[in-house]
Amino acid sequence: MNTASLKTAKSLLLIPLLGVGLLAGCGQGEQPAKPAATASAAAPAASYLDKIKARGKLVVGVFTDKPPFGFVDEKGKYVGFDTDIGRQFAKDLLGDESKVEFVAVEPASRIPFLQSDKVDIILANMTVTPERKEAVEFTNPNLKVAVQALVPDASAVKKLDDLADKTIIVTTGTTADVWLTKTHPDWKLLKFEKNSESLQALANGRGDAYAQDNLVLFSWSKQNPGYRVLPEKLGGEAPIAPAVKKGNIELRDWVNAELAKLGQDKYLLKLYDQYVRKSLSDDTKPEDVIVEGGNWKG
Repeated sequence: MNTASLKTAKSLLLIPLLGVGLLAGCGQGEQPAKPAATASAAAPAASYLDKIKARGKLVVGVFTDKPPFGFVDEKGKYVGFDTDIGRQFAKDLLGDESKVEFVAVEPASRIPFLQSDKVDIILANMTVTPERKEAVEFTNPNLKVAVQALVPDASAVKKLDDLADKTIIVTTGTTADVWLTKTHPDWKLLKFEKNSESLQALANGRGDAYAQDNLVLFSWSKQNPGYRVLPEKLGGEAPIAPAVKKGNIELRDWVNAELAKLGQDKYLLKLYDQYVRKSLSDDTKPEDVIVEGGNWKG
């Protein structure tokens, strides 16, 4: 046999030997790895409502300084129109109204708290705006509101334009703050993080007016004589609604169904009578304030 034939024969002998080596490398009795399970075979993700039930509590963001909607009473208990809605949600979802954890929020922290999963729902007087709708999922409304301005009785201010050269107090992140910043960028705004701080600043004479949701102004001026609400509205009437994290359609739809069910029992009217009616003038109609059943007609 010549040299070339000898090399060819050796190569042919090596092929079966390599195959035996590879099989031995797999280990005796070991089976080839099975392909990963397909997505369709994977276990379905738990729903958000199931997560809340497994946790055993509903986490709700509320105000602590905005009576009659969300505040802390003399016993340190969270109370108010919005707060009681949170307890009712917990009762209907978890069977016990005490299975709710309230988290204090400020106007500017409401959306970040939803985005960072610190709360499941915001029930803190949040007005529905196009900008906010880009960041959260609003449910159907439970209230309606307009923004107005509060001034001392002795003030010479009669209408909104009279504030052009004045200092207007606002709470950061509120509809009033956003509207004035956008429509009157040259007006002077004095901003505070808390509603209570803004009202105290007005009482201390640090500004000429305070712009806020009119329901808050009506309530405060009734309890603190010496102030009046300017009749002109900053923008039109708008809905107020609970909000959940952007994309959480399941929880949004549950809240909508819950509001519709509560509307059959006139639940919001009961809360209005308990918390809100005494804060407003006697001729105020409940339907001008609450949106029973989530049926907004604006």
